[in-house]
Amino acid sequence: MDDASLTDADNASALPQAELDALTDKLVEKLKTVFDPEIPVDIYELGLIYRVDVSDAKDVVIDMTLTAPGCPVAGDMPDWVRDAVLTIEDVKSCTVNLVFDPPWDPSLMSDEAKLELNMF
Repeated sequence: MDDASLTDADNASALPQAELDALTDKLVEKLKTVFDPEIPVDIYELGLIYRVDVSDAKDVVIDMTLTAPGCPVAGDMPDWVRDAVLTIEDVKSCTVNLVFDPPWDPSLMSDEAKLELNMF
């Protein structure tokens, strides 16, 4: 996933582009601190983050999935993501939605994740 997909480009933002870019960088940094406990790769590189929207008021909404619907941390991981994002000083709130459409598959992983897991 490239950083441009982290914001909803279809909606005009009142936030200055430089400020939105800086916040996007911070969001990616924080998302990369959350790991699936069964896989030694962060959730961002695994492709578990489907959408991140940032409102003009700096409220963040994230759609994410899991590697499997029966993942043992399904009830906890959204809280881990929310808690990580809320450590960003500028963020006012964070809502994390767990979605399963489309289902996750290994093609969503970054090249970095595939290298880490020897999947090339």
